[in-house]
Amino acid sequence: MEKFLQEAKAASRVLNTLSGAEKNGILKEMAAALRANTMELMEANAKDMADGEKNQLSSALMDRLFLDEKRIDAMAVAIEEIAGLKDPVGRVLDGWVTEDALKIEKVSIPIGVIGIIYESRPNVTSDTAALCFKSSNVCVLKGGKEAENSNRAIAKVLQATLEKNNLPRELISLIPDSSREGVAKLIKMDKYVDLIIPRGGEGLIKYVSQNATVSVVKHDKGQCHTYIDKDAKMEDAVKIAVNAKVQRPGVCNAMETLLVDKAIAKEALPKLKEAFDKEHTDLKGCSLTQEIITVAHASDEDFDTEYLANILNIKVVEGVEGAIEHIVRFGSGHSEAIITENITTAESFLNGIDAAALYVNASTRFTDGGAFGFGAEVGISTNKLHARGPMGIEGLTTYKYKIYGKGQIR
Repeated sequence: MEKFLQEAKAASRVLNTLSGAEKNGILKEMAAALRANTMELMEANAKDMADGEKNQLSSALMDRLFLDEKRIDAMAVAIEEIAGLKDPVGRVLDGWVTEDALKIEKVSIPIGVIGIIYESRPNVTSDTAALCFKSSNVCVLKGGKEAENSNRAIAKVLQATLEKNNLPRELISLIPDSSREGVAKLIKMDKYVDLIIPRGGEGLIKYVSQNATVSVVKHDKGQCHTYIDKDAKMEDAVKIAVNAKVQRPGVCNAMETLLVDKAIAKEALPKLKEAFDKEHTDLKGCSLTQEIITVAHASDEDFDTEYLANILNIKVVEGVEGAIEHIVRFGSGHSEAIITENITTAESFLNGIDAAALYVNASTRFTDGGAFGFGAEVGISTNKLHARGPMGIEGLTTYKYKIYGKGQIR
């Protein structure tokens, strides 16, 4: 592991010699190479899917794991979009002259070597590799065991493009020891690794956060809520709530709990149940919900669970204050939404909740690097420091100060 990371660190110096145009050209070649190797990638993915069936992975995990021509093309498109973004490195972010006539520039630079630990989705391999390359960072990847064949095949295609351009393959690499022991070593290698980004289940995030000596940007669970206020347009409310839950239930920006204002519960809940029944959503509700519609009971444990499946909790609350109170208790700081036509109520919600993304009259499913215009994302950070929300190329940079003098002494 140490030798592997030494080589990764050494490779990072090569990136500083590449211009933005050179990086963009190589990224476009990577996108073309993914398309050209579609059949090989699908064959590798088929092995992972077969193993997933054998190991009885959940339907949500199987959906995240699956690759077909359309998804591989989407991976290529994401890389092309990243190539089209402004180079985040070498920008003068600020500049001024001090009283001592020192000219100071604050300049953006890459973080260095970034370790990314993730589960299930093989597209994360190409997305994060491209984002790191664009921002002149080396990426050291640790994908989930369930996607091992897919990840290896994708990394091989990207590395072949690097070598074709006389660049070291270590710029994008999978860690040699993908066991738990390997991860334990990686997160303590602060001599070589500058940042760890864990994205996955609650257990993974907790383990990395508690054991790493390398700096960590957490991409924690998405305990997302949508609150339907008494002043909501009911037609919009139903449409948004259904989209937030069922459009893709197995992702972190999908809604897990629907909050309904007590003032409209008798009118709203039957309409919501009818809509969710059509989508075969498994509904659970608080005691007030159960008095109005027939659903299973939702406990505090349910309200604290990220299902990543077509299961939804419903809770009746006392207005916006009740919604805020529930979200403060159970939310994970990811994405929260309010449906209302009342601007004052909307502002109370936005100001009363501390989360990375807060929506008024829109689905939480938009918390995504692509939807935000970032091209792709390394993940969605629930941290408050350094990066928050969808983490694109800007989040993969830091800065340094360049100071120009003319013989000044202090």
